[in-house]
Amino acid sequence: MATKSKPAMKKPVKKTAPRAAKRAPTAKRAPAPKALPERLGLIEVGGKPATVIGNDVRVGQTAPAFAAQVGTWPGLATWAAVEPLKATSGKVRVFAAVPSLSTNTCDAETRRFNQEAASLSEDIRIVVVSADLPATQKHWCGAAGVERVMTVSDHLTLEFGGAYGTHVKERRWHRRAVFVVGKDDKVKYVAYMPALDVEPNYEEVLAAAKAALAE
Repeated sequence: MATKSKPAMKKPVKKTAPRAAKRAPTAKRAPAPKALPERLGLIEVGGKPATVIGNDVRVGQTAPAFAAQVGTWPGLATWAAVEPLKATSGKVRVFAAVPSLSTNTCDAETRRFNQEAASLSEDIRIVVVSADLPATQKHWCGAAGVERVMTVSDHLTLEFGGAYGTHVKERRWHRRAVFVVGKDDKVKYVAYMPALDVEPNYEEVLAAAKAALAE
């Protein structure tokens, strides 16, 4: 008589804990940029104390890099992005920060620098920085016959204003100031005007530029 074979016993399946999903490495967040200081009372605007954003630049430090938009610059179109320090590398630069070319003092200052630039070495560049629109700068230069200085607009970001301590918060324009930067990108001369209607000492500025050229 045939005997029935017993069915094979199934081995119990061991349950394993599910593997934890691998976490993708988290990207390190860049530290948030430090807020620029706001200083009240350095100058007055409209007879009231005004707020200046940014720290003053000092002689001997490396000149802060900044980007701006072209008002007038040989070989570049209006509104083109430009980094003035890089674009003038190896030369002496005079950066003149002005509130607006449409004001009397700024008009006189820019015309004077344009006149002086005619007798300067080609290795000295004068750049006027304002918060005017690039098209406004171009129109003003054309009407005034200003061709020897370059103009750049800080209108979009006021990056220059924050880096050089010239941003006037209440008006969103610049306090008047002049900086001479040497061929080594070091600041050689700094002058912040005590009031918006005070012009710089042109003889001092030009002497500092010529001394920087001789270094």
